[in-house]
Amino acid sequence: MTRHRTRGSAASVRTRLLTLSRERGEEFQRVLVRFGIERLLYRLSQSEHAAGFVLKGATLFSVWADTPHRPTKDLDLLGFGSPDPDRLVEVFVAVVQAPVEADGIVFDAASITASEIRADQEYDGIRLTMEAMLGTARIPIQVDVGFGDATAIPPAPVEVPTLLSDQPAPTLRAYSREVVVAEKFHAIVHLGLPNTRMKDYYDLVVLSRRFEFDGAPLGEAVAATFERRGTAVPKTCPEGLDDDFATDATKTKQWRAFLRRTGVEDDQELLDVVRALRAFLLPVATAVVEDGPAGAWPPGGPWG
Repeated sequence: MTRHRTRGSAASVRTRLLTLSRERGEEFQRVLVRFGIERLLYRLSQSEHAAGFVLKGATLFSVWADTPHRPTKDLDLLGFGSPDPDRLVEVFVAVVQAPVEADGIVFDAASITASEIRADQEYDGIRLTMEAMLGTARIPIQVDVGFGDATAIPPAPVEVPTLLSDQPAPTLRAYSREVVVAEKFHAIVHLGLPNTRMKDYYDLVVLSRRFEFDGAPLGEAVAATFERRGTAVPKTCPEGLDDDFATDATKTKQWRAFLRRTGVEDDQELLDVVRALRAFLLPVATAVVEDGPAGAWPPGGPWG
């Protein structure tokens, strides 16, 4: 395989990423983590294991919109087959060891570990951790793999944008926006007041602001997700979307900590976010429960 030493050398790539982080005003370590996730996805997309995974989570926002979204330190995937930690370690060892065009990054196959996750999650899954090196820069990477989810809308191939324009882009099957909304809505309903996943509230309000939705496929995604996870679609406002939740001192503290930690430029109070999500999500739930007509949601709403 031909090695493009100028383009793909670790020193060259690191310098270009550092320049990019300064131009965007982003923390360099966050840029490195995004680069590590991107190049891991590329290796996965080129492997025989690509068909066994579907892309989900915050990485999809870079596919759907050019505007920046919240930074993420992990990669979310839906997996097929056995949810055995040892099997997943073997899969990702093979993925990171497969030869690809030089991009400067080296994944440490020996560092890959896997464990079951459950705490504060709405479904079971496996968490993999690993390390990668870009020259002397260490990049920790976390991959959360869920299993057994129903997707009313079949995953479709997407191309994940690259940080550096001359790097080959990963192409993988991915969740639709409707399925992402359905899963995050389910988490809010299922977890209730103990929910600490402020990222779900943020992601949902961003989706409702930026994109239009057809109520029919969104309702199908909600119905399938709730049925698969054994949860009734709510007939009334769930605890995670009521004003008591939004004004709870602990929740407002968690919301502000999330905004501060992620560095997102959003000064909305949690109460405003929760009320916006009620307007977005509850009519969908009502349509599912009552088998009523589906409307259309323009970016920012309301349903019509």
